[in-house]
Amino acid sequence: MYVTVNYEGDFQMGNQFKTALLLAAMTGFIIWIGGMLGGRQGIVIAFLLAGGMNFFSYWYSDKLVLKMYRAQEVSAHQSPELHAMVARLSRNAGLPMPRVYTIPQDTPNAFATGRNPEHAVVAVTQGLLNLMNREEVEGVLAHELGHVKNRDILIGTVAATMAGAVMMLASMARWSAILGGGSRSDEEGGLGGIGLLIMSFLAPLGAMIIQMAVSRSREYLADATGAAIAGRPDGLASALEKLGAYSRRIPMEANPSTAHMFIVNPLSGGRFRNLFSTHPPIEERVARLSGTRPQAPATAPRGNIGSGSDSGKAFWDRMSGKE
Repeated sequence: MYVTVNYEGDFQMGNQFKTALLLAAMTGFIIWIGGMLGGRQGIVIAFLLAGGMNFFSYWYSDKLVLKMYRAQEVSAHQSPELHAMVARLSRNAGLPMPRVYTIPQDTPNAFATGRNPEHAVVAVTQGLLNLMNREEVEGVLAHELGHVKNRDILIGTVAATMAGAVMMLASMARWSAILGGGSRSDEEGGLGGIGLLIMSFLAPLGAMIIQMAVSRSREYLADATGAAIAGRPDGLASALEKLGAYSRRIPMEANPSTAHMFIVNPLSGGRFRNLFSTHPPIEERVARLSGTRPQAPATAPRGNIGSGSDSGKAFWDRMSGKE
Protein backbone atom coordinates (compact mmCIF):
# COMPACT_ATOMS: atom_id res chain seq x y z
CA MET A 1 0.00 0.00 0.00
CA TYR A 2 1.49 3.34 -1.03
CA VAL A 3 1.35 6.59 0.88
CA THR A 4 -0.80 9.50 -0.26
CA VAL A 5 -0.23 13.03 0.97
CA ASN A 6 -2.33 16.19 0.85
CA TYR A 7 0.31 18.71 -0.11
CA GLU A 8 -1.62 21.97 0.08
CA GLY A 9 -3.19 24.16 2.72
CA ASP A 10 -2.47 24.31 6.40
CA PHE A 11 0.87 22.47 6.39
CA GLN A 12 2.55 24.88 3.96
CA MET A 13 1.14 27.82 5.92
CA GLY A 14 2.48 26.21 9.10
CA ASN A 15 5.99 26.02 7.66
CA GLN A 16 5.84 29.69 6.64
CA PHE A 17 4.82 30.52 10.21
CA LYS A 18 7.69 28.40 11.58
CA THR A 19 10.15 30.25 9.33
CA ALA A 20 8.90 33.63 10.56
CA LEU A 21 8.98 32.39 14.16
CA LEU A 22 12.54 31.13 13.77
CA LEU A 23 13.71 34.43 12.30
CA ALA A 24 12.02 36.39 15.11
CA ALA A 25 13.41 34.12 17.84
CA MET A 26 16.91 34.24 16.42
CA THR A 27 16.75 38.02 16.07
CA GLY A 28 15.87 38.28 19.76
CA PHE A 29 18.55 35.77 20.72
CA ILE A 30 21.28 37.59 18.80
CA ILE A 31 20.19 40.93 20.31
CA TRP A 32 20.36 39.34 23.77
CA ILE A 33 23.88 38.13 23.09
CA GLY A 34 24.77 41.65 21.95
CA GLY A 35 23.49 43.07 25.22
CA MET A 36 25.64 40.64 27.18
CA LEU A 37 28.67 41.46 25.05
CA GLY A 38 28.38 45.26 25.01
CA GLY A 39 25.42 46.57 26.96
CA ARG A 40 23.16 49.11 25.21
CA GLN A 41 25.68 49.71 22.45
CA GLY A 42 25.95 45.98 21.94
CA ILE A 43 22.16 45.72 21.58
CA VAL A 44 22.17 48.29 18.76
CA ILE A 45 25.04 46.55 16.98
CA ALA A 46 23.41 43.13 17.44
CA PHE A 47 20.07 44.47 16.13
CA LEU A 48 21.79 45.65 12.95
CA LEU A 49 23.63 42.32 12.71
CA ALA A 50 20.39 40.39 13.15
CA GLY A 51 18.70 42.40 10.41
CA GLY A 52 21.61 41.70 8.09
CA MET A 53 21.60 38.00 8.98
CA ASN A 54 17.86 37.71 8.29
CA PHE A 55 18.30 39.33 4.89
CA PHE A 56 21.32 37.15 4.10
CA SER A 57 19.60 33.98 5.32
CA TYR A 58 16.63 34.49 3.04
CA TRP A 59 18.53 35.38 -0.13
CA TYR A 60 21.96 33.77 0.09
CA SER A 61 22.15 30.99 2.70
CA ASP A 62 21.58 28.27 0.06
CA LYS A 63 24.63 29.47 -1.86
CA LEU A 64 26.68 29.45 1.36
CA VAL A 65 25.74 25.84 2.17
CA LEU A 66 26.56 24.67 -1.36
CA LYS A 67 29.92 26.42 -1.22
CA MET A 68 30.63 24.95 2.22
CA TYR A 69 30.45 21.42 0.77
CA ARG A 70 32.20 22.33 -2.51
CA ALA A 71 29.08 21.21 -4.38
CA GLN A 72 29.27 21.44 -8.17
CA GLU A 73 26.27 21.93 -10.44
CA VAL A 74 25.94 19.20 -13.05
CA SER A 75 24.22 19.75 -16.39
CA ALA A 76 21.97 17.39 -18.33
CA HIS A 77 24.87 16.85 -20.72
CA GLN A 78 27.23 15.85 -17.90
CA SER A 79 24.78 13.54 -16.16
CA PRO A 80 21.81 12.82 -18.43
CA GLU A 81 20.28 9.94 -16.47
CA LEU A 82 20.44 11.76 -13.13
CA HIS A 83 18.80 14.82 -14.70
CA ALA A 84 16.14 12.64 -16.32
CA MET A 85 15.30 11.08 -12.95
CA VAL A 86 15.01 14.49 -11.24
CA ALA A 87 12.89 15.83 -14.12
CA ARG A 88 10.49 12.89 -14.01
CA LEU A 89 10.10 13.05 -10.23
CA SER A 90 9.60 16.83 -10.38
CA ARG A 91 6.78 16.34 -12.88
CA ASN A 92 5.20 13.75 -10.59
CA ALA A 93 5.33 16.26 -7.74
CA GLY A 94 4.11 19.19 -9.84
CA LEU A 95 7.33 21.12 -9.18
CA PRO A 96 9.65 23.20 -11.37
CA MET A 97 12.89 21.45 -12.31
CA PRO A 98 15.43 22.16 -9.53
CA ARG A 99 19.13 22.64 -10.13
CA VAL A 100 21.17 19.48 -9.53
CA TYR A 101 24.48 19.43 -7.65
CA THR A 102 26.96 16.73 -6.65
CA ILE A 103 29.11 16.82 -3.51
CA PRO A 104 32.64 15.38 -3.74
CA GLN A 105 32.42 13.11 -0.69
CA ASP A 106 32.38 9.32 -0.47
CA THR A 107 29.82 9.12 2.34
CA PRO A 108 26.32 8.61 0.88
CA ASN A 109 23.97 11.49 1.72
CA ALA A 110 21.84 14.23 0.16
CA PHE A 111 20.04 17.47 0.93
CA ALA A 112 17.76 20.06 -0.67
CA THR A 113 18.03 23.82 -0.25
CA GLY A 114 16.64 27.05 -1.72
CA ARG A 115 14.14 29.64 -0.54
CA ASN A 116 11.19 28.30 -2.60
CA PRO A 117 10.38 25.67 -5.26
CA GLU A 118 11.32 28.08 -8.05
CA HIS A 119 14.86 28.40 -6.64
CA ALA A 120 15.34 24.87 -5.30
CA VAL A 121 18.53 22.82 -5.39
CA VAL A 122 18.94 19.07 -4.88
CA ALA A 123 22.46 17.95 -3.94
CA VAL A 124 23.72 14.36 -3.65
CA THR A 125 27.13 13.03 -2.73
CA GLN A 126 29.19 11.01 -5.16
CA GLY A 127 29.18 8.24 -2.56
CA LEU A 128 25.40 8.02 -2.75
CA LEU A 129 25.49 7.63 -6.53
CA ASN A 130 28.26 5.06 -6.20
CA LEU A 131 26.48 2.86 -3.64
CA MET A 132 22.80 3.05 -4.54
CA ASN A 133 20.91 1.35 -7.34
CA ARG A 134 18.41 3.21 -9.51
CA GLU A 135 15.37 2.64 -7.28
CA GLU A 136 17.27 3.77 -4.18
CA VAL A 137 18.61 6.93 -5.87
CA GLU A 138 15.07 7.73 -7.01
CA GLY A 139 13.81 7.24 -3.45
CA VAL A 140 16.41 9.66 -2.06
CA LEU A 141 15.72 12.25 -4.76
CA ALA A 142 11.97 11.93 -4.16
CA HIS A 143 12.52 12.50 -0.42
CA GLU A 144 14.43 15.71 -1.13
CA LEU A 145 11.76 16.86 -3.57
CA GLY A 146 9.30 16.13 -0.78
CA HIS A 147 11.04 18.79 1.31
CA VAL A 148 10.72 21.17 -1.63
CA LYS A 149 7.05 20.29 -2.16
CA ASN A 150 6.27 20.77 1.53
CA ARG A 151 8.09 24.12 1.46
CA ASP A 152 10.23 23.38 4.50
CA ILE A 153 13.68 23.72 2.89
CA LEU A 154 13.86 27.44 3.70
CA ILE A 155 13.54 26.90 7.43
CA GLY A 156 16.36 24.33 7.32
CA THR A 157 18.64 26.66 5.37
CA VAL A 158 17.85 29.62 7.63
CA ALA A 159 18.50 27.48 10.72
CA ALA A 160 21.92 26.50 9.37
CA THR A 161 22.91 30.13 8.78
CA MET A 162 21.59 31.33 12.12
CA ALA A 163 23.25 28.50 14.03
CA GLY A 164 26.55 29.41 12.42
CA ALA A 165 26.08 33.05 13.45
CA VAL A 166 25.37 32.06 17.05
CA MET A 167 28.47 29.86 17.16
CA MET A 168 30.52 32.79 15.83
CA LEU A 169 29.16 35.08 18.56
CA ALA A 170 29.95 32.45 21.18
CA SER A 171 33.55 32.39 20.00
CA MET A 172 33.67 36.21 20.12
CA ALA A 173 32.31 36.17 23.69
CA ARG A 174 34.89 33.62 24.79
CA TRP A 175 37.83 35.53 23.34
CA SER A 176 36.49 38.83 24.68
CA ALA A 177 36.39 37.38 28.19
CA ILE A 178 39.90 35.94 27.83
CA LEU A 179 41.36 39.22 26.49
CA GLY A 180 39.72 41.41 29.13
CA GLY A 181 36.75 42.74 27.19
CA GLY A 182 34.49 41.89 30.08
CA SER A 183 35.52 44.93 32.12
CA ARG A 184 34.63 47.30 29.27
CA SER A 185 31.27 45.67 28.59
CA ASP A 186 30.50 45.79 32.33
CA GLU A 187 31.00 49.57 32.33
CA GLU A 188 28.67 49.90 29.32
CA GLY A 189 25.87 47.83 30.82
CA GLY A 190 26.94 44.32 29.81
CA LEU A 191 27.35 41.40 32.19
CA GLY A 192 31.15 41.57 32.32
CA GLY A 193 33.67 38.79 32.13
CA ILE A 194 31.55 36.23 33.97
CA GLY A 195 28.60 36.98 31.71
CA LEU A 196 30.76 36.57 28.63
CA LEU A 197 31.98 33.18 29.81
CA ILE A 198 28.41 32.11 30.53
CA MET A 199 27.40 33.34 27.08
CA SER A 200 30.17 31.36 25.42
CA PHE A 201 28.57 28.18 26.82
CA LEU A 202 24.91 29.17 26.40
CA ALA A 203 25.24 30.22 22.77
CA PRO A 204 26.20 26.74 21.47
CA LEU A 205 23.27 25.35 23.45
CA GLY A 206 21.07 27.89 21.71
CA ALA A 207 22.40 26.75 18.36
CA MET A 208 21.49 23.18 19.29
CA ILE A 209 17.97 24.26 20.18
CA ILE A 210 17.66 25.98 16.79
CA GLN A 211 18.45 22.75 14.99
CA MET A 212 16.09 20.76 17.24
CA ALA A 213 13.38 23.30 16.39
CA VAL A 214 13.56 21.94 12.86
CA SER A 215 11.14 19.23 13.85
CA ARG A 216 11.76 15.53 13.35
CA SER A 217 8.31 15.37 11.83
CA ARG A 218 9.79 17.11 8.75
CA GLU A 219 11.66 13.91 7.94
CA TYR A 220 8.68 11.64 8.49
CA LEU A 221 6.52 13.81 6.24
CA ALA A 222 9.24 14.10 3.57
CA ASP A 223 9.54 10.29 3.62
CA ALA A 224 5.79 9.92 3.04
CA THR A 225 5.77 12.65 0.40
CA GLY A 226 8.80 11.12 -1.31
CA ALA A 227 7.15 7.70 -1.43
CA ALA A 228 4.11 9.27 -3.09
CA ILE A 229 6.26 11.17 -5.61
CA ALA A 230 8.27 8.05 -6.52
CA GLY A 231 5.10 5.93 -6.62
CA ARG A 232 6.60 3.32 -4.28
CA PRO A 233 8.12 3.34 -0.77
CA ASP A 234 10.55 0.41 -1.06
CA GLY A 235 13.32 2.30 -2.92
CA LEU A 236 13.52 4.96 -0.20
CA ALA A 237 13.26 2.38 2.59
CA SER A 238 16.16 0.39 1.13
CA ALA A 239 18.20 3.57 0.64
CA LEU A 240 17.62 4.65 4.26
CA GLU A 241 18.92 1.32 5.53
CA LYS A 242 22.10 1.70 3.48
CA LEU A 243 22.48 5.36 4.44
CA GLY A 244 22.17 4.57 8.13
CA ALA A 245 24.70 1.76 7.97
CA TYR A 246 27.31 3.76 6.10
CA SER A 247 26.83 6.98 8.10
CA ARG A 248 27.69 5.05 11.27
CA ARG A 249 30.75 3.51 9.67
CA ILE A 250 32.02 6.46 7.63
CA PRO A 251 30.86 9.80 9.13
CA MET A 252 30.65 12.64 6.66
CA GLU A 253 32.88 15.71 6.81
CA ALA A 254 30.01 17.99 7.77
CA ASN A 255 29.46 21.20 9.70
CA PRO A 256 27.22 20.50 12.74
CA SER A 257 25.15 23.62 12.00
CA THR A 258 23.99 22.04 8.72
CA ALA A 259 23.52 18.45 9.89
CA HIS A 260 19.72 18.77 10.02
CA MET A 261 19.56 19.52 6.28
CA PHE A 262 20.69 16.04 5.20
CA ILE A 263 18.44 13.04 4.63
CA VAL A 264 20.28 11.21 7.45
CA ASN A 265 22.44 12.71 10.20
CA PRO A 266 25.96 12.97 8.70
CA LEU A 267 27.73 13.15 12.08
CA SER A 268 28.90 10.43 14.42
CA GLY A 269 28.43 10.62 18.17
CA GLY A 270 26.55 7.57 19.39
CA ARG A 271 23.74 7.89 21.89
CA PHE A 272 24.52 11.51 22.77
CA ARG A 273 24.07 12.45 19.13
CA ASN A 274 20.78 10.57 18.99
CA LEU A 275 19.53 12.38 22.10
CA PHE A 276 19.84 15.78 20.41
CA SER A 277 19.40 14.70 16.80
CA THR A 278 16.92 16.48 14.54
CA HIS A 279 16.52 13.19 12.64
CA PRO A 280 14.21 10.42 13.85
CA PRO A 281 15.68 6.92 14.12
CA ILE A 282 16.22 5.36 10.72
CA GLU A 283 14.68 2.09 11.89
CA GLU A 284 11.45 3.94 12.71
CA ARG A 285 11.45 5.72 9.35
CA VAL A 286 11.92 2.44 7.48
CA ALA A 287 9.20 0.80 9.55
CA ARG A 288 6.74 3.57 8.73
CA LEU A 289 7.49 3.26 5.03
CA SER A 290 7.24 -0.51 4.98
CA GLY A 291 4.40 -0.84 7.47
CA THR A 292 6.39 -3.10 9.81
CA ARG A 293 7.85 -2.89 13.30
CA PRO A 294 11.26 -1.19 13.72
CA GLN A 295 14.20 -3.56 13.22
CA ALA A 296 17.76 -3.49 14.56
CA PRO A 297 20.12 -1.10 12.69
CA ALA A 298 21.72 -2.52 9.57
CA THR A 299 25.49 -2.94 9.36
CA ALA A 300 27.50 -1.61 6.45
CA PRO A 301 29.31 -4.30 4.48
CA ARG A 302 33.02 -4.70 5.02
CA GLY A 303 35.47 -3.32 2.51
CA ASN A 304 36.11 0.01 0.87
CA ILE A 305 33.41 2.55 0.24
CA GLY A 306 33.75 1.97 -3.48
CA SER A 307 32.78 -1.70 -3.17
CA GLY A 308 29.03 -1.17 -3.35
CA SER A 309 26.54 -3.38 -5.15
CA ASP A 310 27.10 -4.17 -8.81
CA SER A 311 23.84 -2.45 -9.74
CA GLY A 312 24.83 0.71 -7.90
CA LYS A 313 28.26 0.86 -9.56
CA ALA A 314 26.78 0.20 -12.99
CA PHE A 315 24.22 2.94 -12.43
CA TRP A 316 26.97 5.41 -11.47
CA ASP A 317 28.99 4.42 -14.53
CA ARG A 318 26.01 5.19 -16.76
CA MET A 319 25.48 8.56 -15.08
CA SER A 320 29.14 9.46 -15.51
CA GLY A 321 29.13 8.48 -19.17
CA LYS A 322 31.57 5.62 -18.68
CA GLU A 323 29.38 3.23 -20.62
